[in-house]
Amino acid sequence: MLVPYEDLEESKEATFERKSQSQALELQGSFDPFSQDSKVKRFCSKNILIILSVFSLLAVIALIAVGLTQNKPLPENVKFGIVLDAGSSHTNLYIYKWPAEKENDTGVVHQLQECQVKGPGISKYAQKTNEIDTYLAECMKMSTELIPASKHPETPVYLGATAGMRLLRMESEQAADRVLAEVSRSLRNYSFDFQGAKIITGQEEGAYGWITINYLLGKFTQKQGWLNLISADHQKEETFGALDLGGASTQITFVPLNSTIEAPENSLQFRLYGEDYTVYTHSFLCYGKDQALWQKLAKDVQVSSGGTLRDPCFHPGYKKVVNVSELYGTPCTKRFEKKLPFDQFQIQGTGDYEQCRQSILELFNNSYCPYSQCAFNGVFLPPLHGSFGAFSAFYFVMDFFKKMKEDSVSSPEKMTETLKSFCSKPWAEVKASNPKIKEKYLNEYCFSGAYILTLLLQGYNFTGSSWDQIRFMGKIEDSNAGWTLGYMLNLTNMIPAEQPLSPPLPHSTYVSLMVVFSLILVAVAITCLLIYRKPSYFWKASV
Repeated sequence: MLVPYEDLEESKEATFERKSQSQALELQGSFDPFSQDSKVKRFCSKNILIILSVFSLLAVIALIAVGLTQNKPLPENVKFGIVLDAGSSHTNLYIYKWPAEKENDTGVVHQLQECQVKGPGISKYAQKTNEIDTYLAECMKMSTELIPASKHPETPVYLGATAGMRLLRMESEQAADRVLAEVSRSLRNYSFDFQGAKIITGQEEGAYGWITINYLLGKFTQKQGWLNLISADHQKEETFGALDLGGASTQITFVPLNSTIEAPENSLQFRLYGEDYTVYTHSFLCYGKDQALWQKLAKDVQVSSGGTLRDPCFHPGYKKVVNVSELYGTPCTKRFEKKLPFDQFQIQGTGDYEQCRQSILELFNNSYCPYSQCAFNGVFLPPLHGSFGAFSAFYFVMDFFKKMKEDSVSSPEKMTETLKSFCSKPWAEVKASNPKIKEKYLNEYCFSGAYILTLLLQGYNFTGSSWDQIRFMGKIEDSNAGWTLGYMLNLTNMIPAEQPLSPPLPHSTYVSLMVVFSLILVAVAITCLLIYRKPSYFWKASV
């Protein structure tokens, strides 16, 4: 059947219009923003937990990354310092190390190395100053090798001379000056920053020893803790007293309890890390263990006969010849000096502790005291207070006896028993029992032990009950107890008068708390979203 041309054209136009309308409707539906939003909502609704988990995980990773980055160890930036302790019997060199960015914090300076200079104390070089270069060379060379070369120009070197040089200066100021000048010339030859050589006073020696042990024990700063955050009120830490025994002098330093220091020359005031300290200190020149022995020999030789001194402070069978010129060669024996009918005398040991103790007691003059309380020789001493750290020869001698028997120094009574037994042993037996100890040290342990016990009890007024407050210490945290560290801390201004500002919490604690709190917040947020989006789920679960 034939269709007219006009009808055919109308049919095509109608079909085309319907298709166009259909395509337009489809196109309109595909770009409908409301329809698109519904799809996004449906997707988010179905995958909300996954999305929140991903964001939470990213947040946690970011927080942990920040924390690790903040606490990542920085490249080591350290400083070094060298102190030479020029004592009466020997010289020790100490190398200290500390982080440069924390040099005003307490407890950050540590001893890196110790080197004992071979030979006697520098005071013995008064007549042979040309040998001082060689004397110091070995330990100084070790220092140049141990400390990085790039650090040499900024590494300070200090030499402090103690009682041996004080005695030399009493004999001849010119001789003491010559020794110090030669030591200074020698030390300037090295690539370090030499800061000078000086004779420190007994008061300084005592004070620096007190600073050292309390710095190493962390007694100068308030420990951070939760209680400090709750209350700003706190009491400063109780400090340790310091007992130092060298070859030529002994020092006692401590903070008295509510006691007036009646002798102004024995009083020092410090302001350290924001706290004030009034410290008692005194140095007894000639009462180090070596000079005390010379004093005892000079006193006892006056009643000897035929050039023989029977000495109860040496072991039976021990013999030694002493020149009278050597005996009177120190200012400490001048008060006993008199013309003797011989140039030499022989010591013969008898090994009697009680007689030894009585002889030592005669060195301490307790017959007068111009103050309310004294130590000996009319020197003011306030009532003892707190714990004491006893170091140097106090430690070395007591450690020798402690190795013989663990509790041998635990009380004055135990120490007395130990000394009675030890001093009475024949010299040959003592040598055989201690083959690794040099005779020049071994032969004096009987005297040294008796002297220390007498000094602490009759000299410094310790008792059986306060003996427990004494801690014989050689090292604290790998650093030697002694005056050298306190000396360097003072000269490098590393102990500020005021407490350095610091956050209430350590940085690591702060970061840890931030992570924990962030996790808690994320968990709460997730729970709230779930409750908001799907409350029926929680209702059904609770039914």
